[in-house]
Amino acid sequence: MEVVIVGTQGVPAAYGGFESLVENIIGENCSPDIHYTVFCSSADMPDRRSGYKGCSLKYVGLHANGISSVPYDIISMMRAVRGFDVVLILGTSGCVFLSVFRLLSKSRLIVNIDGLEHRREKWGRLAKCFLRFSERCAVRNADVVIADNKGIQDYVTDTYHLKSELIAYGGDHVLRNVPEDRQKEILARYGLESGKYAITVCRIEPENNCDMILEAFAKSGKNLVFIGNWQHSPYAQHLHRKYAGFSSGGGYNLRLTDAVYDLDVLYTLRSHAACYVHGHSAGGTNPSLVEAMFFGRPVLAYDVVYNRETTHGLAYYFSTAEELSGLVSRDDLDGAALKRVAEENYTWRHIAEQYETLYRGRK
Repeated sequence: MEVVIVGTQGVPAAYGGFESLVENIIGENCSPDIHYTVFCSSADMPDRRSGYKGCSLKYVGLHANGISSVPYDIISMMRAVRGFDVVLILGTSGCVFLSVFRLLSKSRLIVNIDGLEHRREKWGRLAKCFLRFSERCAVRNADVVIADNKGIQDYVTDTYHLKSELIAYGGDHVLRNVPEDRQKEILARYGLESGKYAITVCRIEPENNCDMILEAFAKSGKNLVFIGNWQHSPYAQHLHRKYAGFSSGGGYNLRLTDAVYDLDVLYTLRSHAACYVHGHSAGGTNPSLVEAMFFGRPVLAYDVVYNRETTHGLAYYFSTAEELSGLVSRDDLDGAALKRVAEENYTWRHIAEQYETLYRGRK
């Protein structure tokens, strides 16, 4: 069975949740009777390898994110009209083209609509209108719509009166075998003591409540390692400057750390944290939240339906900086139940099997 994937930066994964999804449903988690082709951005991935983990890679010479994601996705779809049994589209940026695509292609069309992109604060009014229209085109033209969270599934039902399939993300790829000496070296490099700090990993965007999290920890004096892309936008740069007095050593309690790509380092920082703080307010099942659950640490999550659904109501929830400050001051928090939820629901083998069932037309 020939399956083509449209809508990601590409693999090897080095960007976000959809890239991690593709990385983990191909390769060892893929059934032998399925062959994947993945469209990649040559602007973002200039090495242009022809294959990876048994799948074929094809390239489009545009960036895969921002406004260029629309023509990037449309060009990818045009090149996927023939030769594939299934077209899997991740995200809805280019789905304004789907009514034309349906006329040209006989492939089974599956769309993962991601979160509710048109509700994100970073977009202006016109962009939100376009994204809402693109989402409508996706839902109306797809053979199967995938929602990654029960909250998103309910939204599709209530808004479009259509059924969608619920498939979340995996997170067990974050578990690694890092020697104890290496872990000690990493903690020492960051000036951290095991169990004496909280950690947050996210993009620095308004809808992720970064300001609220930083305010709570600045006031509480509790230690926080905040990993993100601190220079990518005026908003991120403003927060970095605002909390600089609490950061970067000298006993300061906030460590504002740029994105970490060394998986041993990321594993160590997560596994030794006292708790994980998750501020996302938009979207559905967030990959960083699922990943954090595998470490068995308490999770402090912003109180929205998506986060409650992902954690099965077993995290600790906050809506204000004051509520978060109160939670981080407690010493009775536990994350063991979250680890069990993750092991039962969010392994990549399970997620890959769910996608393959849809490819074959079974539910």
